Amino acid sequence: MIVATAGHIDHGKTLLVRRLTGIDTDRLPEEKRRGISIDLGFAHLRLPGLPPIGFVDVPGHERFVRNMLAGVCGIDHVLLVVAADDGVMPQTREHLAILDLLGVDRGAIVITKVDRVGPGRVAEVESEVRALVAGTTLAQASAFAVSAQVGDGIAPLREHLAQAAHRQVAVAAEGRRFRMALDRSFTIAGSGTVVTGTIFAGSVQVGDTLLLSPSGLQARVRGLQVQGHAAERAIAGERCAVNLTGPGLERDSTGRGDWLIDPTLHEPTRRLDVRLRVLASEAQPLRHWTPVHLHLATADVTARVVVRRDAPVAPGEQAIVQLLADSPLPALAGDRFILRDVSAQRTLGGGRVIDPFASTPRRRDTMRAAVLEALDREPPEQVLAGLLGACPQGVDLDRFARRANLQPSVVEALCASTKAVVLGRDHPRAFEAARVAAVREALLASVRAFHARQPQANGIEVAQLARIAAPGLPDEVVQALLREAVGQQKLELAGGRVRLPGFDAAANAADQALWSKVEPLLARVPQSPPQVREIAQGLRVDEKSLQAMLQRRVRRGELVRVDEQRVFLREAIIALAGVAERVAATAPGGRFNAAAFRDATGIGRGLAIQVLEHLDGAGVTMRLGDERRLRRPVREVYGQEPPALPPAPPPAAPPGARPQASARPGQRPGRIPPRHR
Repeated sequence: MIVATAGHIDHGKTLLVRRLTGIDTDRLPEEKRRGISIDLGFAHLRLPGLPPIGFVDVPGHERFVRNMLAGVCGIDHVLLVVAADDGVMPQTREHLAILDLLGVDRGAIVITKVDRVGPGRVAEVESEVRALVAGTTLAQASAFAVSAQVGDGIAPLREHLAQAAHRQVAVAAEGRRFRMALDRSFTIAGSGTVVTGTIFAGSVQVGDTLLLSPSGLQARVRGLQVQGHAAERAIAGERCAVNLTGPGLERDSTGRGDWLIDPTLHEPTRRLDVRLRVLASEAQPLRHWTPVHLHLATADVTARVVVRRDAPVAPGEQAIVQLLADSPLPALAGDRFILRDVSAQRTLGGGRVIDPFASTPRRRDTMRAAVLEALDREPPEQVLAGLLGACPQGVDLDRFARRANLQPSVVEALCASTKAVVLGRDHPRAFEAARVAAVREALLASVRAFHARQPQANGIEVAQLARIAAPGLPDEVVQALLREAVGQQKLELAGGRVRLPGFDAAANAADQALWSKVEPLLARVPQSPPQVREIAQGLRVDEKSLQAMLQRRVRRGELVRVDEQRVFLREAIIALAGVAERVAATAPGGRFNAAAFRDATGIGRGLAIQVLEHLDGAGVTMRLGDERRLRRPVREVYGQEPPALPPAPPPAAPPGARPQASARPGQRPGRIPPRHR
């Protein structure tokens, strides 16, 4: 348990800590000389049967509120100290306001210096403090009257701290990754760089590799101390000293305001969406673009307030606003912050970070407003439930986990409890079940509509389908839904196109009419079909349209394309493969050349080579220099025995060509008569 003091200067905070722990927290020479606390002081108390209780003693002077803010971040318990002779003073009020804005709800009121006043004055001060804390997070705090000088009342206060430590529910190390806000950095001879701070979440052990943020320097943990004692492991809720080593790591490379974190959490940001409450004591509303000091954990950076829709936040009111910091911060959702005026003279307000990865605000962005409303909820289960309804494009689970510092196992459990549908492998997204069902139906309906519009197309391209049925959804999500639909046999996916199961692009009327004319031409001499351009010229059809129809038949499995201008009936290719198999069986060593295949088939040499190259690609034959041998049996490749190859008929003129005139007696065929030369 971490306990901090709070209160006005010279109200006995440091002496109280020394009386409780035996440790003097004033360590600076100037603190000794002036008799006041300037910077943070640290001590610890060990009680029987309890883990050590850490103390952070904060300065009470108004000039050192910055240091006070660094000390009260991440604490579990506070001692609000008020001197009996002075009563409530200005810094008592400001410190209490800060504690209230930070949400510190466990603590005690300690009235000190009671040895200097009578019992009536003690009761008067207690009544004054009770009126002050009413309506704050410390309204129910117990009160103790003590004299740290002589020791009166210390025993009951120590017993109160022991009971609080028993009740203290430490933040579980499991479920969150390591984060520690640094308040000091120094060098020890022989050890190197040492940083100290409060562990906000997770755990750390010797040997871990971490990052210093926002610098991004990598560091390895050489050693640990918890409350002044060497340790192998430290967990959330403990103050810790960490001995670090790493390339480029020096004393000046890190310090107060930095974080030591798990590497996966490193994403410094300058733009934060927050819920801000302005103190009721302020005289003016907080307006758009107001310059401020932003205190978050141990950091103090200048920033601007971005008010949505130009609506100032009135004193005593709260609203969701954006903070634009001048320096990057490794903030996460739930982090508490304080705003002070640009001259650092007074506290303006404070609140809680709801989105550390904010986008530039836009007017009339209703979707973003809904997202912010969801992010403003607590706990994480309610946040996820709200985001599922506000994000039709899905909730990025990697970003959700990083935003709230949640381990994957915790996110998985949250998705199960909210009945979210998770899609995507590398970058998973969560959706409402109804949203996923609507997209599934839209995909099917869009494919049906495409078939109706373009019956000759083999299917709709995936990218086009995504634009129509799932606009804005990431490609990975669309691919996941398509894989699911294919697995359920609701869709087919081939060649980057999506179609309905059993859809046949070649079964349309136009293709059937053209095919009825083309098929006889391919079947007349199946081992030597005419070229596509010859068929197009003979039938007087557009070659491009003919090629498209033939390609649909190729996809259907009726035709086999050997090159751009030559397609074969499937049975003809299998028959030619059978010829190659028989030639190889009778050739010496099973090897044959293109000439032997040409002679066996009766087709031209050029076409014979094209067919053999196709058979090489199909795995029937294998080329060895100028020869080939059989690689696999034809039956194994095509799943059937090769049919007999029909005898080649006499060469015929291409379709549509004029018949050649007969040669006169004594004239060679095709020779032009002399009178026509």
